[in-house]
Amino acid sequence: MQVVATAGHVDHGKSTLVRALTGMEPDRWEEERRRGLTIDLGFAWTTLDSGRTVAVVDVPGHEKFVGNMLAGVGSVPAALIVVAADDGWSAQTAEHVAVLDALGVRHGLLVVTKADLGDPAPVLADARARLAETSLGEVPGVAVSARTGDGVPAVAAALERLLAGLPAPDTTAPVRLWVDRAFSIRGAGTVVTGTLAAGTVRTGDRLVLGGRDVSVRGLHSLGEQVEEASATARVALNLRGVAVEDLSRGDALLTPAAFRETDELDVTLVHPVEDRLPAELVVHVGSATVAARVRPLDDAALRLRLVHPLPLRVGDRLILRDPGARRVHGADVRDVDPPALRRRGAAAARAGDLAASDTAEAGALADLTRRRVVVRAEFEAMGWPVPEGATTVGRWLLAPGLADELAAWVPAVVARYRQLRPLEPGPPTAVLRSALDLPDAELVAGLVRAPLTLREGRVVAADSGLPEPVQRAVTGILARLAAEPFAAPDTEALAAAGLGARELAAAVRDGQLVRIADGVYLAPGVEQRARTALAAVPQPFTLSQAKQAWGTSRRVAVPLAEWLDARGVTERLGDATRRLR
Repeated sequence: MQVVATAGHVDHGKSTLVRALTGMEPDRWEEERRRGLTIDLGFAWTTLDSGRTVAVVDVPGHEKFVGNMLAGVGSVPAALIVVAADDGWSAQTAEHVAVLDALGVRHGLLVVTKADLGDPAPVLADARARLAETSLGEVPGVAVSARTGDGVPAVAAALERLLAGLPAPDTTAPVRLWVDRAFSIRGAGTVVTGTLAAGTVRTGDRLVLGGRDVSVRGLHSLGEQVEEASATARVALNLRGVAVEDLSRGDALLTPAAFRETDELDVTLVHPVEDRLPAELVVHVGSATVAARVRPLDDAALRLRLVHPLPLRVGDRLILRDPGARRVHGADVRDVDPPALRRRGAAAARAGDLAASDTAEAGALADLTRRRVVVRAEFEAMGWPVPEGATTVGRWLLAPGLADELAAWVPAVVARYRQLRPLEPGPPTAVLRSALDLPDAELVAGLVRAPLTLREGRVVAADSGLPEPVQRAVTGILARLAAEPFAAPDTEALAAAGLGARELAAAVRDGQLVRIADGVYLAPGVEQRARTALAAVPQPFTLSQAKQAWGTSRRVAVPLAEWLDARGVTERLGDATRRLR
């Protein structure tokens, strides 16, 4: 399916043309049909001779309903520009074409209607010349009389050619469906409709709408129930998790975590203006309409503050409308989380930064360089591509070169920490996080370079060990244990050797001693030695038998037996005996 929208002056026959092409009535309201005046958006569709399906969003042409017109064209890739042969280029023709130009629409078909009431040739020539000065450029033109049917096949054929030349939408992109209608159906519940401009939506999908999670209960496209629909398409979604009273035109259904809600953003005008813009403008994007305060940065760049947030991305095209002057301006979103402007001259400096980064890649690099470290998913949700040379560490993204810059500081931090705490093998990652001013200790793992290594939550050197006096004392204890593996020296003997609580803890961290209990330290490998000795004892065995097998005292045997229980080496039975597992 492909989707186009109409555009043109009131009473130039847009709806009549849609009826002739599709055989459907686009006007949904009884008042519209009674007055012969389109007030709100209308929808119709047909299958062309090639088998291609096209849906048409029919917009109102009256100047009072330009807001509705903007809601209809915001998500479509092409337009049918309708001009009547008996009236020619008119006020709303110009206003609608200005909107298409501001949106950057590049694909269109000119249809001169009411060819039975006037010579279409001069109107075709005039309208094509005017359109050539806009983003639409050179457009094909067709004359038609929807009343008599003359020219309708030619319009359908020209529409075929237009659709064949449209760029393929990105069906894998995140979903952002701008709601243009919301209503309730008995037995089904809440239903919303919109034009799916990118992505794919499926029955059962979980989406976000106004900050709440909703699920797609059912999905229709062009009146048919479907399991999935891909862009570009007109879709109706039956939603679970939201009441119709909580919805309105301009809400957006979003892929979770794929878009950033923002109420402050920087934009650049497609065409700089010479006159000063008003302090307030109306922002249109998709089907949404939001008032905004305007702070000019220079003649092309603006800071907008919206009255309520919208899910926007870098690269989105907005319409800025001045209702009083009936003027529209196209604007490209450049930053959805811009820096604060606090100092004198900050606005001009910011405008210079935006001008210097005039591509998505350059903008992404400048933004990441300014932020230094960001959550990668949040950076991508803003619409930025990941710059070449950026480093990913877990969920974080670091600016190009920053990981190496920070890694160069790590050895000095480790050395200073060990100087102050010689009994510890190295600083915990939390210390590195604070010293390097990182937002999360998770980042430390990406900054450790050989010969340093990350071990048990600390950054340690490969050759890190105990201070020399402590090492001599530990070596002496290990020599005694080599002869008698279970003869743990008592507290007095340890103290006499210069091993207090801190020194012993350091020896345990270094893997040179094993702590069995307070005051009981044995050599590494004690678990296997204890198991081997017990294997020679009849099972089950008593504590006394274990003590004899180990050749040690009750001071050591009791905590050693409990330590083995805790490690699953032995199992304590109900009669106070034990057995090997």
